[in-house]
Amino acid sequence: MRVGVDVGGTNTDAVVMSGITVVGAAKSPTTADVTRGIVTSLSILIGEGSLDPDAVTGVMIGTTHFTNAVAEGKNLVPTAAVRLGLPATASMPPFIDWPPLLRSTLGRHIYLCHGGHEFDGRLISPLDPDELRRAAADITSKGIRAVALSSVFSPVNEDLEQEARQILLEENDDLDISLSREIGRLGLLERENATIMNACLRPLAVRTVDGFQAALDRLKISCPVHVSQNDGTLMSADFARRYPVATFASGPTNSMRGAAFLSGVSDGVVVDVGGTTADVGVLVNGFPREASSAVEIGGVRTNFRMPDVISLALGGGSLIRGDGADLTIGPDSAGYELNTRALVFGGSDLTATDIAVADGRAEIGDASLVAGLDPGLVRAAIDEMQRSLAEAIEQMKTSAGPVPVVVVGGGGVLVGDDLDGASDIVRPDHYAVANAVGAATAQVGAETDQIYSLAAMGRDAALEEARRVTNDRAVAAGADPQTVEVVDVEEIPLAYLPSNAVRIRIKAVGDLRSDSSEQGDGS
Repeated sequence: MRVGVDVGGTNTDAVVMSGITVVGAAKSPTTADVTRGIVTSLSILIGEGSLDPDAVTGVMIGTTHFTNAVAEGKNLVPTAAVRLGLPATASMPPFIDWPPLLRSTLGRHIYLCHGGHEFDGRLISPLDPDELRRAAADITSKGIRAVALSSVFSPVNEDLEQEARQILLEENDDLDISLSREIGRLGLLERENATIMNACLRPLAVRTVDGFQAALDRLKISCPVHVSQNDGTLMSADFARRYPVATFASGPTNSMRGAAFLSGVSDGVVVDVGGTTADVGVLVNGFPREASSAVEIGGVRTNFRMPDVISLALGGGSLIRGDGADLTIGPDSAGYELNTRALVFGGSDLTATDIAVADGRAEIGDASLVAGLDPGLVRAAIDEMQRSLAEAIEQMKTSAGPVPVVVVGGGGVLVGDDLDGASDIVRPDHYAVANAVGAATAQVGAETDQIYSLAAMGRDAALEEARRVTNDRAVAAGADPQTVEVVDVEEIPLAYLPSNAVRIRIKAVGDLRSDSSEQGDGS
């Protein structure tokens, strides 16, 4: 028996899965400390008799906690950014493109040091150990533990990052160092930004994952905890403590994976409507399509894997104002206060949920409380919702023809049965908790993104090496080695590099190992 939990901005959803069958589902308002919302949802399932704590073999949790921390600039720790690249890159220092709030929160502790590689693998300059020791001493004097270490073109050669890490730890073994080669892809600033984010989030990640475990301990559920990654796969609790940025956008990813599982649709568009936003994404072979360009998190450009998603300020709690040409839907929302602020619950705010009830699309709360709404207002609001969703679907499609659209999420009642660009509207059973289903049914995955010289080792050897590294990472993250398989291979010839260079990206997934708990760090 597996339990899937998704902690959203409005609700915390939980499901109990026995094999491929959903045997119980529950929703409760998300709480500020995360833990109480999880305990409440799981307590509902225990009270209903669908969840036996002694029978649980694994709990899979998806959370927006770390994304929200960056967006709000809260719960982040001062971080030292150490870059290996001098005498190059000095004109573009770390934090150069960060919003002022985040820059001041993290402190702009910048250490430019010698090192790094050219794009063809040649050294820019050798490491200067004394320079790194001075940096470590200054970092220590400031009481900083979080360090983001990046080197120019480390995806070509990661040796300098490893050597610099060792030197820094020799000076202060209490430093918590994130390496850019393990976090991001090609593109120095974006990769460095992602590494800084990871470093500043690590203490919060430890507290949050420990909070997940504490919630289960309160309910006497004794089993491994796994956390959802942003590519639709799982990572161990220890991996999540080390790489919190891997959870970014795991909410919509869980919803898309859950949509594919519940509906049987492996290629199409998913519309996930929650309490605050509607996320529109694309399924390719049952997995979310990845964004091909840099993605901004909290106003900071990053380049690690992220699902290609359009987010609309449209959810069940979206506030409706005005009428006619002045009608607006959102972007503000009642959020987790929907059950006290919406008209159908006796509140004073007109929300998208009230519109859905007044239009007969949903049976929520007391319908008599919205019976007096102007029919013209209701129709105008419905039309605007449909228009914005259809427009987003058109933006995400890669062909002109209609495609199947799977509707999931608690706010799915806002979506009509006819949308422009949709060949079919699918609302599978348990669609309201598809995000938790996606977490419960996820596999363990890993990815390698590396540049190889084919002149040095040959194409077959390079592919084999990349597959081996990826498989090892999947096993370290908790996958059963007997089930790991490569699901995506991408080769990109790099004409501007010598030695017949090629960039190889490989993704592998496998079933969760039944005895996995704290199985390494996945790096």
